[in-house]
Amino acid sequence: MGKQNTHLVWDWNGTILDDMRAVIGATNAAFAEIGLAPITLDRYRELYCVPIPRFYERLMGRLPSDAEWVVMDETFHRHYTERRDACGLTRGVEELLAGWALAGGSQSLLSMYGHEHLVPTVRGFGIERHFLRVDGRRGPSGGSKALHLERHLAALARSGVGAGVGVGSGAGVGSGRISADRTVVIGDAVDDAVAAAHVGARAVLYTGGCNSRATLEAVGVPVVDTLEEAVALARESA
Repeated sequence: MGKQNTHLVWDWNGTILDDMRAVIGATNAAFAEIGLAPITLDRYRELYCVPIPRFYERLMGRLPSDAEWVVMDETFHRHYTERRDACGLTRGVEELLAGWALAGGSQSLLSMYGHEHLVPTVRGFGIERHFLRVDGRRGPSGGSKALHLERHLAALARSGVGAGVGVGSGAGVGSGRISADRTVVIGDAVDDAVAAAHVGARAVLYTGGCNSRATLEAVGVPVVDTLEEAVALARESA
């Protein structure tokens, strides 16, 4: 199949990990803490945005107070952690990761899930070896991925292909240095496209996660219903 020149940066929640049921359950638990009615998956996908307090504003008609935000954020993460172990990988993603690596491609994982929780979770699924680097959020929750992606790509560029944090023995199979203009971000949220644009990368957005198809299409980047389609589009650009 030859070498893939394009580097993939995968999102985790709602993309590789099929966890929207856990997200909705944890979100509704957080809402209940301050007396909000539960939200449906369709409504969540219609309104979801970052920073997260703005998402809550769309539901409440006002920004949450600092005290409310602290309660809701803590409650969400506590309930999400309780539900996380029942989540599985999105169908077919293991084969896609292995296939991209077998074709000589490089790939990494960047998530806004806390780094200290992300790394052992990825490792537990046995897929860490496919990634040159695994980075989760370091610092407060609720913000955009843009600066995190900037730092993620900079770290990959410094280390060179085949090196980095959280690298499995089979991960470093690409050739050349990773650059933003040869990077495709695969994610499930408008913010993934915003982050890609921030660094000069491309994005493909997947409808199985936190935003509706209509919301994703409004961004003006390719939108797909399966991760297989996302990888196919990235391969065409290689």
